[in-house]
Amino acid sequence: MRAIFSKWIERYFSDEEALFLFLLLSVSLVIILTLGKPLAPVFAGLIIAFLMQGGVDWLKERKVPHLASVSIVFVGFIGFVLALALVVIPLAWQQLSTFFKDLPNMVQEVQALLLVLPETYPQWISEDKVRDIMNLATSELTTASQWVFTYSVNSLTSIVTVLVYVVLVPILVFFFLKDGRSLVKWWTSFLPRKRQMMTKIWDEMDDQIANYIRGKVIEIMIVGLVTYVTFLFLGINYAALLGILVGLSVLIPYIGAALVTLPVALVGFFQWGWSSEFMYLMIAYGIIQALDGNVLVPLLFSEAVNLHPIAIIVAVLLFGTLWGFWGVFFAIPLATLVKAVINAWPGPLERDEKELEEAA
Repeated sequence: MRAIFSKWIERYFSDEEALFLFLLLSVSLVIILTLGKPLAPVFAGLIIAFLMQGGVDWLKERKVPHLASVSIVFVGFIGFVLALALVVIPLAWQQLSTFFKDLPNMVQEVQALLLVLPETYPQWISEDKVRDIMNLATSELTTASQWVFTYSVNSLTSIVTVLVYVVLVPILVFFFLKDGRSLVKWWTSFLPRKRQMMTKIWDEMDDQIANYIRGKVIEIMIVGLVTYVTFLFLGINYAALLGILVGLSVLIPYIGAALVTLPVALVGFFQWGWSSEFMYLMIAYGIIQALDGNVLVPLLFSEAVNLHPIAIIVAVLLFGTLWGFWGVFFAIPLATLVKAVINAWPGPLERDEKELEEAA
């Protein structure tokens, strides 16, 4: 067993660059897992700056000086954050509180509908069973609504954390945008001179990650805004909250749209019942989903992510469990990185050919 393991190590880790890349990825993973919380503002600033770098490059291509390009993009970022903090988040929080307050009434309406089932199918379900289930659901929902109201009062630590993010992240974003190229040159100076494999991985990942992350942010904003305006026009309750949910649902491929359909349908049903307004709502929602999948996604994502659906779902589950929201957001880029590393990793045949070329 020891000989087999030693042979496997010699086969795949004898290349110096492969060993260095393995150590680099291992150290990076350990840092993220152990120091992820204290360094979260740095990671957030780096990610946001990466998203905004495309705007800086676009302005520089049109002969705008570097510092002026950074300033223009940074001011746009601050304006977006202020609009989000002063308009969208308070409105969504207010509607979320109202939604939890109204949930017990919705549960009672569901109970009234379900109590018809024992009369129709007495051999399958009893009235007492329906009442027990609904009482349990009402109790849990009431507890959840109370948590929503008390969370803002008892979350002093979260408020301090938000204040730290508000102060530090914009500063970090500005300096990452301003000095990003210099920081990259400084970092690459510590890497080995011969880094063909790492260069190959970077070339494969650069365009795909940039296109995916920026495209996904734009997709969330467009889908969320269009959904909010459409729902507001139709007059449905909790339009802002549902718009945010529909926008964020695009983060989870294949199952996000299916999951968010349930709250949209429930809110519409409790507001209008089986009426023409409810049908208009579901038709409009279906059109939004169809336009997103068949028009918006092909336009935004110029570089297709060549991953099997099973790999995408596994990546969402794995990285989402490790890092929550950010894990879900970066699940596909991280899965693409893993795929690029596996494809670029030198195998025995490639190593033999490399040794022959060096000998020649």
